[in-house]
Amino acid sequence: MSKVTVIGAGNVGATVANVLAHRDIVKEIVLLDIAGDLARGKALDTWQQAPIDYYSTHVKGTDDYKETAGSDIVVITAGVPRKPGMSRDDLISTNAKIVNSVTKSILEHSRNPIIIVVSNPLDVMTYAAYKVSGLDRSRVFGMAGILDTARYRAFLAEALQVSPKDIQALLLGGHGDTMVPLPRYTTVAGIPVTDMIGSAELDAIVERTKVGGGELVKLMGTSAWYAPGAAAAQMVEAIVKDENRIFPCCVNLSGEYGMKDIFLGIPVKLGKNGISEFIELKLNTDEMALLNDSAGHVKAVMEVYDGMGL
Repeated sequence: MSKVTVIGAGNVGATVANVLAHRDIVKEIVLLDIAGDLARGKALDTWQQAPIDYYSTHVKGTDDYKETAGSDIVVITAGVPRKPGMSRDDLISTNAKIVNSVTKSILEHSRNPIIIVVSNPLDVMTYAAYKVSGLDRSRVFGMAGILDTARYRAFLAEALQVSPKDIQALLLGGHGDTMVPLPRYTTVAGIPVTDMIGSAELDAIVERTKVGGGELVKLMGTSAWYAPGAAAAQMVEAIVKDENRIFPCCVNLSGEYGMKDIFLGIPVKLGKNGISEFIELKLNTDEMALLNDSAGHVKAVMEVYDGMGL
């Protein structure tokens, strides 16, 4: 694979392009934004970084979808952040129109791309892109679980005073405060995390993870971008290098966990053709109850989108 397009040259989109360029695994990255000069400027800045940081990937900015022709992978970060006084429904409507338009425009110039959605509200925006694209569910999915588990692992590493490299973890469900933590699938260098930390402290870390995005908004006045951008770039890398990495991604369930036609985060195997396997864990009663609760929240948002008739 040689061409990746990133839609949206805001903080997250620009970070995806920059991190991916540093990986030096694709020939070309197109950074597209309706603000064409912004995209051109950030792309040029990243390209001028290449001689310093030693990569060959060419980054090009544009506002013309013709430049995206033949893209193997498309990362959609476009959309507006929620503003004061804006309802959830307003945010869904505004961003769904953007995601729908972007998806249609991409498919006019690229045949059967893999689409990674990062725009919020994540679960319903992935649903929107899937419906509009008509692509197989293995080729349209959302980035949320990698970011959520990264936050969880970072907080654990801090609490345990260990390297985050040694922490493996898994979260399921919707993106946000209905995510489903799975402490029994969390290990530190292979050691169960429950052997290394008390339940009260672990619960506090889980709760902090659930509102991790909100914590950053309070600190900065805007959404995070370094970790989300790096997470999306990691997904692209797994696909380009056909690594078959197992990541939690937002996907369309088709019978897994007893659910159908709902977009939720579950572990999947990610490689050159997108998702090659949807992994169904053997959840206990409590975990399944949490997942069903999360699904209920996501379903309600999906129904809001359906009711808009977009």
